[in-house]
Amino acid sequence: MIEEKLWFKQWPADVPKNLTYPAVPLHELLAKAAKEHPNQTAIAFLENELSYSELIALSNSFAAALAALGVKKGDCVAVFLPNVPQFIIAYYGALKAGAVLTALSPLHKEREVAYQLGDSEAQTIVVLDSLYPIVEAVWQKTKLRNVIITRLEEYASKTAAAPAKAEQKPNVYSFQELLNKNLGAKPPKVQINPAEDLAALQYTGGTTGTAKAAMLTHTNLVSNAVAFAAWIKGSAKDVFLAALPLFHIYGMTTSLNVPVSLGAKMVLLPKFDPAKVLETIQRHSVTVYCGSPTMYSILLVNPELGKHDLTSIRVCISGASPLPLQVQKKFMEITGGLLAEGYGLTEASPVTHCSPVDKTMRTVKVGSIGLPIPDTDAKIVDLETGTKTLQPNETGELVVKGPQVMKGYWKRPEETAMVLRGGWLLTGDIAKMDEEGYFYITDRKKDLIKYKDYSVYPRELEDILYEHPAVKMCAVVGKPDTVAGEIPKAFVVLKDGASASEQEITAFVNGKVAPYKAIREIEIRKELPLSSAGKVLRRALRS
Repeated sequence: MIEEKLWFKQWPADVPKNLTYPAVPLHELLAKAAKEHPNQTAIAFLENELSYSELIALSNSFAAALAALGVKKGDCVAVFLPNVPQFIIAYYGALKAGAVLTALSPLHKEREVAYQLGDSEAQTIVVLDSLYPIVEAVWQKTKLRNVIITRLEEYASKTAAAPAKAEQKPNVYSFQELLNKNLGAKPPKVQINPAEDLAALQYTGGTTGTAKAAMLTHTNLVSNAVAFAAWIKGSAKDVFLAALPLFHIYGMTTSLNVPVSLGAKMVLLPKFDPAKVLETIQRHSVTVYCGSPTMYSILLVNPELGKHDLTSIRVCISGASPLPLQVQKKFMEITGGLLAEGYGLTEASPVTHCSPVDKTMRTVKVGSIGLPIPDTDAKIVDLETGTKTLQPNETGELVVKGPQVMKGYWKRPEETAMVLRGGWLLTGDIAKMDEEGYFYITDRKKDLIKYKDYSVYPRELEDILYEHPAVKMCAVVGKPDTVAGEIPKAFVVLKDGASASEQEITAFVNGKVAPYKAIREIEIRKELPLSSAGKVLRRALRS
């Protein structure tokens, strides 16, 4: 018996309120797709296509290669790649080998790569040849044993490209040569407990702003993929455009695991290029596209917009930040498809809410993140104790519960205890639920900066600022910006007798972080506003 929830009164008629989830490891979604749709195109990339039977064979070969390199159940395998077929081959191959996967942003620089590899205790990494120098520079600071190099061109056309050349160093291998060596080999037999064993260590700033890994089990990721596929009414006939980065949990679930769970086609773009996105939608008759508000805004002002037929679009999902109404309306007018707003967080694999995928609904809830997806519970609790459930239209903290909620933070039991309470995940987001069960985010995590839909955590930038020999005290906040949404601005107090220019400090920080995290402004002050406890008052700086 399903407990009656307020949002069930608005529930889409053709979406089940609860689902039966396969109690299998994540990679079994690929096995099922390959069995049911062996000749269906799984991946389209540039001028090449791979069928599901080819994809599973390649992932099996990679799993066997990892086992031959000594990778055992529970070992961490890192993937440092853009959206290329090798990401997907390595992803499912690592899981088949019993490994736990951690994906790194191709935008990361040495400091960020060294931290994630060190914290995750990764022993093997698959890296694009152009990114290999970063890995080489930080190798000695990590527990890496195996480095596997690949080239973007290896799967760019039907004609086999020359494989990446492995450096003449011990434990450095060519991705393609490893696959060829293990062609036809069976993956190792590994016993996986889906509900307990980890599939991914997915890094996030969480609700505290310090980089940490959400421990996502096979069940977490399988259930979220299956539930979201049901919510968007997906099928094997759909064509998914994967322009979201697959290393990010939003892209990993909605543009990888969801289409694989359906046996659908994925069209990969190595990076977001608006003209290429428009061309790809027409060329491949894309039906499903998950993106961010910034992506949709950029597409709408691109001069190529009117030159391509976008009417194949059935549904688009917007996440990562609030979706402006004018962007939503204009995009739907042009494509004839639906642009629905959703919500999620890394700790929930990530999707917890989404607007109904139904163009016939009479009301459009402007600014709403929609309803909880199947088998997801949500409520608003008081900000003081987090124990009192609030009534409709009362503002408090959004908390969620469901099979997609993480096991906890990797090696951080105290922080885990702060956000997981009695089976509920405290999101840290301020929200309300209306009388019809629709949810609205009214404020974000107080310290989080949203730069062009990227999450920038002040703590990371402040840690680097404090490494500068002239910096005595600092604080980073988001400054409103008409183009980017917010830009990171730093307030700095210099040490007595020290001198440093704003340009010098800016260059010091920005040389150590991905471009989207770059500090855009610095203001040097004699002092910063402090609370009675000595804490910097960020709100005063923001105002």
